[in-house]
Amino acid sequence: MGLFNSILEKLGLDGVSNEEQRKADVGVIDASKTSTRIVVDSEETNAANHATAGQNQTEAATSVHNSTDISARLDTMAESHTDSLNWRSSIVDLLKVLNLDSSFESRKEMATELGCPADTLENSEQMNVWLHRAVMQKLAEHHGAVPPELRT
Repeated sequence: MGLFNSILEKLGLDGVSNEEQRKADVGVIDASKTSTRIVVDSEETNAANHATAGQNQTEAATSVHNSTDISARLDTMAESHTDSLNWRSSIVDLLKVLNLDSSFESRKEMATELGCPADTLENSEQMNVWLHRAVMQKLAEHHGAVPPELRT
């Protein structure tokens, strides 16, 4: 994703979504290189389940602490612009704050990459609204702390 990856880069996000990270954490198992072990002892199974639950809680807490405050970062960037830009509701202003190409062609390409419905692409106003929400949602998926009102 060309322009969206540029957004991630400008905001200092890693480019790996929570879902992509979860899949990477799980990993792919090569069955030809594994052996099967049957656990008979229920206490061992319970201990493993408790360890996994504890690990998931720790990962969730770490995930919250490792997120980037998108609002604060964009507000700071917007302050340095000579124009008054409303990045919170305008995809064009958001791209301008990040010093990225905000042309219609560029926005339409990013909307297509992010899965914008074809009928929405035909109306630039609807596309812009859809694209702003989609970008905010994707930023949240990439460890960005985005207020809920900006994702809906």
